[in-house]
This record gives sequence, C-alpha cells and structure tokens, in this order.
Amino acid sequence: MTLDYPDKVASVTLMDIVPTAVMLTDLRKGVAHSYWHWFFLSQPAPFPERMIEADPDFFFESCLFGWGAAGPEDFDADQLAAYRKAWRDPATIAGFCNDYRATLTVDLEDDLSGSGRRITAPALILYGASGAMAKQYDLPATWVDRCTVMEASAIVGGHFFADSRPDEVVERVAAFLASHPLQSC
Repeated sequence: MTLDYPDKVASVTLMDIVPTAVMLTDLRKGVAHSYWHWFFLSQPAPFPERMIEADPDFFFESCLFGWGAAGPEDFDADQLAAYRKAWRDPATIAGFCNDYRATLTVDLEDDLSGSGRRITAPALILYGASGAMAKQYDLPATWVDRCTVMEASAIVGGHFFADSRPDEVVERVAAFLASHPLQSC
C-alpha cells in the first residue's frame, strides 16, 4: 500500500519483518529452520489446517513461545486466553494459512515487481533484539534501500515484543509519530 498509494499513507510502522523478497530470495539455513511455518502454512488446503486443528494449542504455543524468545509469563493472562480462543477456531486457522499462501505467491510477486521503488512515507522499523530475524539479518539494512525516511530500533524480546513489551512499543511509536507530524494525505 505504501508503494502503490503513497499519497494515502502518512507513515508506516513495520514490526519484526524482513521484506518478503529478501526472505525468499536469500533463504538461509537459519531462517528455514526458524521460520519453517512460512512453508508449512502455505501448503495447499486442507493439509496444514487439519494438522493444526488436531492440537491448535500445541501448534500455536510452540510458535508463540518458540519464535518469540518468550514464555507464557511474558503475556497478559487475559490476552493469552483470547489468543487461545481465536486460534482454536477453524476459520482463524484457515485465515493464518491463507495469509502465508498469499505470501509465497501474491506478496512475493508484488515485492519483486516493486523492486527499486521506495516507501516515501516516514518508516519506523521495530524488531525484537533477540528474535529469529535479528539473529539472521541486519533488519535495518534490509529496509534502508526501500525507504526514503527510516528510523529503526530494537526492542528487548523476540518476534512478539509488542505483546510482551507493549508500553515500550507505544512509547517508540508515539515518539516516531510526534517527530513526523501528520501531513494531509
């Protein structure tokens, strides 16, 4: 959206993500090992859905606590209960899978076709300091050639730092937005 409708986007915050084209064209052993779910969830239906539905708590908790460099104690109990309720829903599971199916098809094609284009809106890149992506990539470096104005910052934790450190995330985003006041789009 930031590339296709730059006049409609005032700023963008990207959290713990490497550009899709980087992930899939520079696939590293450590990424494949840590982010195996990209390939599993993208398999044709109903394969991943049925496997996950057999024990959704096991699947999602292994992801939540595995990629996230976090444990159940790092999440608000009510929040974790809401996550469990959502991920037990077959429609939610199908939605997760469809998102990753799109990643390996539509999203990758879009990312590759946008090669060389830059996000013109101010961009904030936040990432988990001990997350799988920070271990595999220099996250700011993966975005610097894709953004005109960029700030990047690591936050303690892994992939789910927004869940385990919400106050710090709000502070960083608020400071970023304050330093880039809303212009009319």
